[in-house]
Amino acid sequence: MYRQLVVRLVALVATVTLPLVGVAAPTAVGADNPYERGPAPTASSVLGNGSYSVSTTSVSRLAATGFGGGTIYYPSTTSDGTFGGVVLAPGFTATSSAYAGLARRVASHGFVVFAIDTSSTLDQPDSRGRQILTALDYLTQRSSVRARVDTSRLAVSGHSMGGGGTLAAANSRSSLKAAVALQPWHTTKRWSGISVPTMIIGAQNDSIAANSSHSIPFYTSLTGASERAYGELRGESHLAANTNPDWQGRLMVTWLKRYVDSDLRYSQFLCPAPTSTALSDYRNSCPD
Repeated sequence: MYRQLVVRLVALVATVTLPLVGVAAPTAVGADNPYERGPAPTASSVLGNGSYSVSTTSVSRLAATGFGGGTIYYPSTTSDGTFGGVVLAPGFTATSSAYAGLARRVASHGFVVFAIDTSSTLDQPDSRGRQILTALDYLTQRSSVRARVDTSRLAVSGHSMGGGGTLAAANSRSSLKAAVALQPWHTTKRWSGISVPTMIIGAQNDSIAANSSHSIPFYTSLTGASERAYGELRGESHLAANTNPDWQGRLMVTWLKRYVDSDLRYSQFLCPAPTSTALSDYRNSCPD
């Protein structure tokens, strides 16, 4: 009887997991964000290029259907898994080469960026929006770097009429993780149908897409967006996307990091609202 009782007690103890003194309990699988890319950000690191070296590949106009080809900028390494994908569309009469500096900057922070050409340099914003989405599908399904792109983490961006196209694209595809419109121009002023986290970056001295009739009304109308922000670059003109100022890069990178990569390390740069002499205005929903 005694021996049987001992055997039963040993069996019972074997089925119970008790914490050991001096041994840390294991952390839950997936507790860390699997989409974090690069080192912890600092106030200086988000103003410059990121830690990734960047490679490029060209997409011929002849190989593209529904848009005009372009250049893909992507982190050279294959050791960090896949990256979020971003399509960057040009403004009226512009081509992708005008945005090489901005595209490379964003890619160096851990994104695959497709700076596209449009079918015609005279295409209007809604056409550019459709081309952005077509190019995004090309990037993830047909491009030579498609294996490097996480198809569940995609974003859209563009300048001027490409910025207007960015809003149109975000309005059409709610599965996008983020949108960043740079000095956007569009005749449509209300975008309450957009649910995607959307940042609009205006320029204080923009005389082509004046903030009072473009960027600010666009931002104000984003009542359906899960999150929204408006940053205005002090002293900059409509061509800020071409000249690639540091604060434009900071705003764009931090927004993409926060919403495409779900990287909470970047929340500190969005909320509370950033203050800097480089900004003449900043507004946001301050989610973080």
